[in-house]
Amino acid sequence: MIADDQSDRHSAKLLVIEADGTMRDMPRSKLAALFNPGDLVVANDAATLPASLHGTHAPSGKAIEVRLAGWLSPPDPTRFVAIAFGSGDHRARTEDRPAPPPLSPGDQLRLGPLEVVIERLLDHPRLLELRFLSNQAAVFAGLAQHGRPIQYAHVPEPLALWDVWTKIAVRPFAFEAPSAGFALDWRTLQAWRRRNIGFASLTHAAGISSTGDPALDSRLPFDEPYSIPERTAEQIARAKLQGRRTIAIGTSVVRALEAAARPDGTVRAGNGVATGRIAQGTPLRVVDTILTGVHQPGESHFELLRAFADDALLAKASAVLTVGRYRTHEFGDSVLYNLSTAAAAGSDRT
Repeated sequence: MIADDQSDRHSAKLLVIEADGTMRDMPRSKLAALFNPGDLVVANDAATLPASLHGTHAPSGKAIEVRLAGWLSPPDPTRFVAIAFGSGDHRARTEDRPAPPPLSPGDQLRLGPLEVVIERLLDHPRLLELRFLSNQAAVFAGLAQHGRPIQYAHVPEPLALWDVWTKIAVRPFAFEAPSAGFALDWRTLQAWRRRNIGFASLTHAAGISSTGDPALDSRLPFDEPYSIPERTAEQIARAKLQGRRTIAIGTSVVRALEAAARPDGTVRAGNGVATGRIAQGTPLRVVDTILTGVHQPGESHFELLRAFADDALLAKASAVLTVGRYRTHEFGDSVLYNLSTAAAAGSDRT
């Protein structure tokens, strides 16, 4: 059990980066002592789908792995964007995985108990739209029976589904874990409540982190649907009115909130789709502070951090993280960009 290992979670580290560029490291278990009364913490409560499916390409009889990578809009539980690989599994590096057999629209795939048809190819030999030949209930039952969490070679042992669910996971909607949420537990949430630090949630379809192909990776993140409850929108509006910070737990929360942002920093409740990249020069209207994992330059997650901090600060942080041997990837350590209330004050970071 990776994510639920108590000693591993309590040994996780947290690098806190202040607005003036100072940095301090501490145990991540001290997260509950951070933030100020009136601040609002927002997390992604999406549960992770078992989105890796192994099976057979019916026309050729060859092995194939399909990784569900995105919902078509509006979300339809029988139709997905997906990445296809040939034989092998997660123990091989993603970039070393063989290509799938030649694919064509109309080809059928047998994925355990599920039958799938390729609806169209999306200008890359491994990127496709597919449709399950079953109703919603049968699709989710088949995923539960046959699917596995998407995983990568840095975790060689097979992950169980509960390994990729955060403590606040509710609705199966994400394709990979909204992993910044692994820093949260009920003890932390209770401590924030006692200190009058607000907590709210939204549901965002966190997408895949790597396709194994540089050209395809450059398109990440794909379009990602989200749902923001009325209560969450009201809490954000109240925090803005009071000049308090909105703190995002993870990049998926930033994408959802900024996609739903109004010019005054409040957000529209309801369903939407986060499109495009947040990067250097993107104005942040809602989120002031982000707790995230340890990301590498060039990754879409790292590019998003350039909207929060300049390159000099990010380079300094990367050096500190390297020297401190902070762990990367979804079960790694955490970084808090503990910044000022620029968004709450209505000013853009450029």
